[in-house]
Amino acid sequence: MAQAQSILVVKLSSLGDLFHALPAVHNLKVGLGAEIDWVTQREYAGLVSCFDDVRRVIPFDRRGRSRKPRAFLKELRAERYDMVLDMQGLLKSGVITRLARAGRRLGPSFQRECAWLFYHAVAGKRDKERHAVEENFDVVRFLGLDPIPPEFPVTFPAIELEGIGPRVAVIPSSRWVTKDWTPAGFAAAARHLRDERGAIVYLMGGPGDAARCADIDRMMGDGTVNLAGKTSLVEMGSYLAAMDLLIANDSGPVHMAAAVGTPSLVLFGPTCPDRTGPYGDDHRIVQSGPLECRPCFMRDCPPGHHRCMADISADQVTTVALEMLKKGRG
Repeated sequence: MAQAQSILVVKLSSLGDLFHALPAVHNLKVGLGAEIDWVTQREYAGLVSCFDDVRRVIPFDRRGRSRKPRAFLKELRAERYDMVLDMQGLLKSGVITRLARAGRRLGPSFQRECAWLFYHAVAGKRDKERHAVEENFDVVRFLGLDPIPPEFPVTFPAIELEGIGPRVAVIPSSRWVTKDWTPAGFAAAARHLRDERGAIVYLMGGPGDAARCADIDRMMGDGTVNLAGKTSLVEMGSYLAAMDLLIANDSGPVHMAAAVGTPSLVLFGPTCPDRTGPYGDDHRIVQSGPLECRPCFMRDCPPGHHRCMADISADQVTTVALEMLKKGRG
């Protein structure tokens, strides 16, 4: 019996991008019978350890006093791999790829910052007009494997939630202010779901989102559980797996929810759902009316009116959310 290949994946960030890479990595696991190790930024190490196909996680400190390059290099080079696969495509990930001990170094089609200098080959041609999950499959095709349909093998610790009625997660913040819908809009839609369906609303986010979630909590009055800043990424995954619906902006937790099978209603403005929308058929996108400037992919709104998000009404969101709750989880 042939010995299983060992593959090191270099995918440092961000939250959504880690999940975008997961189906391609699963294809390598199945198609090559591979043992998978994964280099990621330390803040994501606990999350990546929940990926079913990953044997070992190597944390990378990208900044701060905790950075210990010698210790990281020792761990990185503790094993010789058959292949190291850079799925980040940046200078820093390219350097890590080169420093690893491997017989073959492969980079992604979307590489930039001259990362290609550190690879033996680049997998496929650059094509940004497709979903990020499909983009990551370039490596599967490059290696001559027959692709299997995308799966997201991840297991979070199960939790039990009290109360009856639909459980709706609301994550009202993203990394760009231009992608954020208004707190008043989220509160109004959540109130409708509470009043019409008896929904229990879970407000979620990191410590930096606590103030925004507190505003929504106050506007709601009751019927909410405010978890903002109170969960780790792994705990967030556990909560999202227990939800009947997620309502959010274009942000990383959307892809976490999609991976665990939770239907997601996502509000899109300056970015493109064809590329970074939730992957799968159980999700819905809500956008404002036609605008010449959308999508702009800008962190600051050039016209200054933010209409792509501001023009989305609470009634729009409520209507779609009620339809999704009626349908239930697929």
